[in-house]
Amino acid sequence: MKRLLLTLALAVLAAVPYASASTTCGAPPSDSFVSSLLRQAPGLRADVLRLALDATECAEERGLVKRRDLLTVIDYSLSSSQPRMFVFDLTSNKLLFRELVAHGKASGGDHAGFFSNSPGSLATSLGLFVTAGTYFGHNGYSLRLRGLEEGVNDMAWDRAIVIHGASYVSRAAVQALGRLGRSWGCPAVRKEVAAKIIDTLRGGTPIFAYYPDKKWLTTSAFLPR
Repeated sequence: MKRLLLTLALAVLAAVPYASASTTCGAPPSDSFVSSLLRQAPGLRADVLRLALDATECAEERGLVKRRDLLTVIDYSLSSSQPRMFVFDLTSNKLLFRELVAHGKASGGDHAGFFSNSPGSLATSLGLFVTAGTYFGHNGYSLRLRGLEEGVNDMAWDRAIVIHGASYVSRAAVQALGRLGRSWGCPAVRKEVAAKIIDTLRGGTPIFAYYPDKKWLTTSAFLPR
């Protein structure tokens, strides 16, 4: 009888989708911790930062994040003409970077509104990523990203979605176009800071790319529900 009950229990567990584990990841960050980070990051909203911290906690518990000291948040609901990439040192509660970042050509003009995981889409992907190694390619020194969310950003590696510097990410571009230039889906940054950002983030740090997409927010394997 005990063996039968054990078999039935294992069968039930096997039938539970992996994504459901996301609803009970760790304790929520304290208000004081969130407030201390937000004071240094004008433009970043508390709800977005909390989601990023929650998602990162889930990924850490699953062994998907090698480095627990840093967190990058990109809020694609903000205008491309304002800084929307925020890099935090979580061990010292310090903002390291607050930067302009591009979105994909197919994602929109000044504001992004369309996101895709499909090769050739020229669109940005949402969700939780983890950084990998670096290489020199068509866009110079670049940082590989691995998407952690199935069907949302898990094609990032095959699509060569990477962090790199680009001349179209600049205040001059904003003045000329009324927005940043756009990438093929990569979170491109200013050339002047690209190498420093890449060297800071390389080697297994989390990157949380946000937009208030209802389907993603309610089905993500890393967000609380």
